[in-house]
Parts: sequence; structure tokens; C-alpha cells
Amino acid sequence: MVIRRGPSRQVCTMLWDRQADTFTLGQWFNGRLYERRCDLSPDGAHFLYFAMDGNWQGFSKGSWSAISLTPHLKALDFYPKGDCWNGGGLFLDNSRYWLNGHGDDRQVRGESGLFHDDRYRPAGGRGGECLSVYYPRLLRDGWRHAEHLSAGITDQYDIFDKPLGNGWLLRKYAHTQVGSPPGKGCYWDEHELVHAQADICLTQPDWEWADLDGTRLVWATVGRLWTGVLNDSGLGEPRQLFDFTPMTFERRHAPY
Repeated sequence: MVIRRGPSRQVCTMLWDRQADTFTLGQWFNGRLYERRCDLSPDGAHFLYFAMDGNWQGFSKGSWSAISLTPHLKALDFYPKGDCWNGGGLFLDNSRYWLNGHGDDRQVRGESGLFHDDRYRPAGGRGGECLSVYYPRLLRDGWRHAEHLSAGITDQYDIFDKPLGNGWLLRKYAHTQVGSPPGKGCYWDEHELVHAQADICLTQPDWEWADLDGTRLVWATVGRLWTGVLNDSGLGEPRQLFDFTPMTFERRHAPY
């Protein structure tokens, strides 16, 4: 699943078949989709997300958590919220999910057939916004929390590591920052590739997202998705998987 954002108030979802590296457009949305509070079920069938359109007097109360069929956004389960604290959640397995709502999770539509587990409490979350879902998701997906550093209440970051094999490590600096660099939100990540034995550290300042997909490294930068192979000296010639930059908003209806 890919969430493609831009301009800032427009976003679309896409199904990424990672075996064939094909991409299928789901739906566009006029508003904000909080990617750090979203999750995909293990079988890839359902998408749990938190969104905001700012229509505070409407049916959605201006923001909501929902579960849809991948890669679409039409809600099967729908939880109007009314503010941007908490929201979103995690899948526990293919049939159960947790909502990051702290009790503010009254369902007004329930058609997915999935079970909302209101007793589950994930480990590793922080605060009442993106990090309450994002950090538990990273830990669940094989990242190790290495360190928390702070330069005051307005500039903090957490370091996460993931082994890549052959002595290589992918390091993620997850920033929480007021007055962040141009083009970055208050939550943003940067990455580097580290080989401790060979004393190599390759900073990747343009990578907005990166992870291990099976045995290959994949990352996103300037609206494009890439993959590459690590050798003894570093990263080999990258291969572009998809260029999202030409895409523009179009109204699409879910097929259900």
C-alpha cells in the first residue's frame, strides 16, 4: 500500500504488488491522511486509517478513523472523531484491530466483519498524535528502538535500527520538531546506511521513507519509489520502481 501526498491537501492510495512491482490506483481524497497513524492488515485486504477534511459540522465531525478495503478509502467501519488527537490504529491480525481512541471511538458504521479489540494496549507509543501509532508499528515490524535524544521540548528524535544482512544496518531518525526544515512536517524521518565492521556510514538526506522488503532495500524520495542492492562497499545502482510525480487528482468511486 502506498500513500501519495501532494499538493498538501490532496492524497491518493495505491495498491503495490511487491512481487510484480505493479501499482493500482485506489482513490483520491481532498484532505489530510495521517500516514503515521495508518496500518495494513497482514493479508493486505484491509486498510485502517485516520483522516481529516475539516468539515467539523458534518457527519464525519471533521476527522475520523475508518477501515476500508485495500486500496480504497470508502469506509466499511467508520468512527467520527471531531479533533486530531489520537485516531487511527493497528491491526492485531487479519480479523482484529485496535483503535487509538482512548474511549472516543463510537462506531456509526460497522460492515467489515472485523473485531475491534478495545482491551489491547500497544507498547512503545508516545503522546497523543502520530507517535502513539507509528512507534508501536515500527517495533512490531522489526525495528529496534535504540535511543531517544532531546534538544528541548520542541526538538526531539528517536533512533530506530533494522538489520539488512551482510553487516549492514538501516538507521531511522524519527524527528518530532517545531520549526522543522522546509517541506517537512512536525514529524519527519531521515535515514542512513551503517556498516559498523567496515566503518561505513552513508547518509541519505533525501530518503523520506525506507525499509527492508524481503531481501531488498526500498525507499521513497522526491515523489519516486526506488530499490537497490547493498554490496560490500555500499549501495549499488538504484532502480526506479514508480514515479508518482505526474499524478493529479481525479474523482474515483470504490467498487463496493
